[in-house]
Amino acid sequence: MPSYRPGSAEPRLNRPVRERYPQIRPTSGWTDPRITHTGPGPGAGGEQNPERAAGLNARLVLVLTAVTGQLWGLTVVVDAWMAGRTGTAWWGAAFLCLSFLVVLGLWALGPKDR
Repeated sequence: MPSYRPGSAEPRLNRPVRERYPQIRPTSGWTDPRITHTGPGPGAGGEQNPERAAGLNARLVLVLTAVTGQLWGLTVVVDAWMAGRTGTAWWGAAFLCLSFLVVLGLWALGPKDR
């Protein structure tokens, strides 16, 4: 065990940690010989391949654009329906269905790295 060097101005605090906190055992932390890996390091969970990250970001932008457009289109369709313009509402609903099918088709054609 390394020699303890006091660093506090208060004498009662200049005791080794094991005396101040008897519930802490030498095997409960970094001194446990069974612990070989402390967990993920800095940047864990981040994408390590920049090309794949760029592709995923592009897909995310396209999906968010499509979702925003569909929500806007749904608002227009509901507004037209409530105003009694059923022809416009049906054309808008058909457009929403078509745009959903296009997004679904693009998703099916995309790379299968998920």
